[in-house]
Amino acid sequence: MALKVSQRGLVPAFMVMEVMQAAADRTASGRDVLHLEVGQPGTAAPQGVREASKRAIDIEKLGYTVALGIDPLREAIASHYRQSYGVTVRPENVVATTGSSGGFLLSLLACFDPGDRVALAEPGYPCCRNILMALGLEPVALPVDHNSRFQPTVAMLEALDEPIDGLIVASPSNPTGTMVSRDDLAALSAHCSANGIRLISDEIYHGVSYGMEATTVASINPDAVVINSFSKYFSMTGWRIGWMVVPDNLLKPIERLAQNFFISPPTLSQHAAVAAFDCHDELQANIAVYTANRELLLDALPKAGLTKLSQADGAFYIYADISDLSDDSQAFCKAILDHTGVAITPGLDFDPVRGHRSVRISFSGPTEDMAEAARRLGDWIKVR
Repeated sequence: MALKVSQRGLVPAFMVMEVMQAAADRTASGRDVLHLEVGQPGTAAPQGVREASKRAIDIEKLGYTVALGIDPLREAIASHYRQSYGVTVRPENVVATTGSSGGFLLSLLACFDPGDRVALAEPGYPCCRNILMALGLEPVALPVDHNSRFQPTVAMLEALDEPIDGLIVASPSNPTGTMVSRDDLAALSAHCSANGIRLISDEIYHGVSYGMEATTVASINPDAVVINSFSKYFSMTGWRIGWMVVPDNLLKPIERLAQNFFISPPTLSQHAAVAAFDCHDELQANIAVYTANRELLLDALPKAGLTKLSQADGAFYIYADISDLSDDSQAFCKAILDHTGVAITPGLDFDPVRGHRSVRISFSGPTEDMAEAARRLGDWIKVR
């Protein structure tokens, strides 16, 4: 008799990882690749973080920590909210996590029960939708587009046929880079509070924005959950360290879940992350590169033939409508990689319904790579 395999594992693959593998295969065969598919900074962790990790290796035991994280890190994160947002966050309400992915898992387990309905924008980060499904929760897609600046609205929530238990808002968003204004976030928050909806705010791209200030939900709704990470602004993707800000009534449930799922976040990464908040100059230099890359691509991509673009208020992505060129984003991205060596991600990763006519372009790499990629794309689109 065949042994059972859980249906939890039947969630869709994270497609960008498959693109990365195809790009790696091309590199292994001796052909060049320009990486515009990867959702991570093109830089290493800041110097201060690397030095702090070396000190920790020499000085610290690096055994398990308490499940919610070491006090110096939780205190540093609370101080970050005072200095960056003017918001008072108690260190006791800060939870260190194994990347933002650990934060999403813990928050969804602590806030919802199987069968609960959680709304989120589509296109959006695919792992949120897939984690919801793996946990037996029902993802409720909110189709967003240029008209809503690719963000959910109160009107969309009011138009739902059935009530929801939760709402995930991402600002800046992956894959579009758009942001929710403070007024719009306050309106969404008020709707959630009035209707018993738990609001989860994905703020992992805070710090990476271009002229528009990011608002933390911690300044608006004390019952909301904040999820953030050292991966994006702080260039620490592989360190797998993030954090949450959670209300009092979720602290014990999250602590119990964290103890059982993770024991503790990576200890070395926790010690290193404390130093990340002292690396402002180096991190702002990274933002200057992203800013230059964004301006270059928003100018060059329309000339190359990609004319319908998200404006990317933050993060390091541009979401492009390719419906004038193709109705199969997967095949389109494969052909681009095969013929030009430029790796980009099909929109189907982010929107399983409409993503066949969109692609995501990441501009977190070197500026010269962005310029060369735009040139190759333009040349290929003209002759295809």
